[in-house]
Amino acid sequence: MLLNPIQARALLEYALKERFAMLAVNADSPAAIYDCLLAAKQAEGPIIIESSLWQLEGISFGGGDAVLGLGRYIVDTALLANSDEFKDVPALYHTDHIKGPKAKNILENAVKGVSVRLENADIRLSPSTISLDASELSNDENISFINGLIEVSKKSGRPITVEMEAGVDSGLTPPEEIKALVEGVEKNNPKYLYIFAPGLGSRHGYSKEGFPAFQPEMVARDIDLIEECIGRRIGIALHGSSGLSEEQLKQAVNNGVIKINWATDSLALRSKFAMEYYNNNAEKLVLGHKEFKITAMDNGVNQYISKNYVPCVQKRIEIQGGGNKNEGFWKYSGILNN
Repeated sequence: MLLNPIQARALLEYALKERFAMLAVNADSPAAIYDCLLAAKQAEGPIIIESSLWQLEGISFGGGDAVLGLGRYIVDTALLANSDEFKDVPALYHTDHIKGPKAKNILENAVKGVSVRLENADIRLSPSTISLDASELSNDENISFINGLIEVSKKSGRPITVEMEAGVDSGLTPPEEIKALVEGVEKNNPKYLYIFAPGLGSRHGYSKEGFPAFQPEMVARDIDLIEECIGRRIGIALHGSSGLSEEQLKQAVNNGVIKINWATDSLALRSKFAMEYYNNNAEKLVLGHKEFKITAMDNGVNQYISKNYVPCVQKRIEIQGGGNKNEGFWKYSGILNN
């Protein structure tokens, strides 16, 4: 079930209460979205499906038009997540790395929601949670942008639940910067901020240096600091998790991380399995071979990737403590009874 922004808050609170982290996968295609939901179903845990600018503009969704891509992405995710197959899986759709001159238009459209006509009625679909890539923004610009999106939410009558990020790739975020950022939003717009992504020493993608500076113990410090600033506890998002060990991930979760972004490792796995498929079936991909058509269809490679990729996603969900959490969440939230 795709949770709306208000329902998403209950899942974020539950993850913090129960000390587990949801896997947030940058899914590049409808096939990848399906695979993530299938892995979550098998793990009996929640999942976050997220898209960055490259997915929204990619050929699978917007074909260069990010706002069109946003609409297609939300609709694809909602149709799958609310289907009979996946309706028991708590799922969030999250906007990830959106930055640059297009960011304002894309994210304001996300907040207002995408109009879809179903059964002679118009409904609007919005991301469960929203963030922007703040890597090129000053603290004041970051605060202003988030507050601006909340104002769009108020004017349009559409709810919004926010993840705010600091300079994730800049080492450890100083306490004074965390204080300035969260207070800059909370004082103007209380109880919209539910996730904070500080720098914890990890970095997006891989680097030659590896991840020796990652400091999961800083998570607990940051949660306590945020509570001192705004009077409530919110969870921490870990960006740049590819390359971290199982032990490091578990330490991060034990300290209060509730959302772990996953892109580079995921892309590496899907591309590896696609390469295997085409290498293993090279002789069938010759025109005239009796199995050419069935081998060349997208479904062939997608099925092969899914068979091998889904267990990897399921394992990540379980490493992060997210397995077997669905029944407890539905009872905690009461959503299925409403």
